[in-house]
Amino acid sequence: MTAMRFPPGVLFDLDGTLLDSAPDFVATAGDMLAARGRPAVSLEVLRPVVSKGARAMLAAAFPDLPDEQRDALIPEFLQRYEALIGQHAQLFDGVAAMLGALDAAGVRWGIVTNKPEYLARLILPQHGWDARCAVLVGGDSLPQRKPHPLPLLHAAEAIGIAPSQCVYVGDDERDIIAARAAGMPSVAALWGYRLAHDDPASWNADVALDDARALQQADGWPTLPALPDKL
Repeated sequence: MTAMRFPPGVLFDLDGTLLDSAPDFVATAGDMLAARGRPAVSLEVLRPVVSKGARAMLAAAFPDLPDEQRDALIPEFLQRYEALIGQHAQLFDGVAAMLGALDAAGVRWGIVTNKPEYLARLILPQHGWDARCAVLVGGDSLPQRKPHPLPLLHAAEAIGIAPSQCVYVGDDERDIIAARAAGMPSVAALWGYRLAHDDPASWNADVALDDARALQQADGWPTLPALPDKL
């Protein structure tokens, strides 16, 4: 069954769910590689690991380096990314209209990402989200990050909605694990980034969708549990 009303609250992952940021990261890695006389990394190589974070992207761009040398490149990677953030990225198809539908329905929505908060905050005004996004939790905002449920629980509390009445939307298994641990219904965003061996069916999300356009309608969302009667 599907819900016939929008959920009161919705929380989103950012990269791979709302934002196709892979082109920004390809440019970032390309600048680093060029500075070292190395050939560029292709979008096809980097794109599947974007949701895995900076370490995974550096592993794709510098596969011959040992882990400790790649880890030492993380500050440079983030600095170069900050300098060009948003220049090549764009929203996934259907996201702008979906967020507009949520706004029109009075849904409180926010973002819970493992991206550092200072970087995520740079993206909000680029899409007119700074006055619309009710909460933003980054990967360094709290002592824990996804797949721990704390960021989702904190965000739900911040927007004043019970976790069971929020839905979390994300493109990575960690997103679905975090939602389940938080007692929050989930949507697997299959339009996002995945490795070839990833099996979204095994994540056991409440709903799995190939296209964000399905969330423009109330019946595209998971069924929410009934709230207990107040005494």
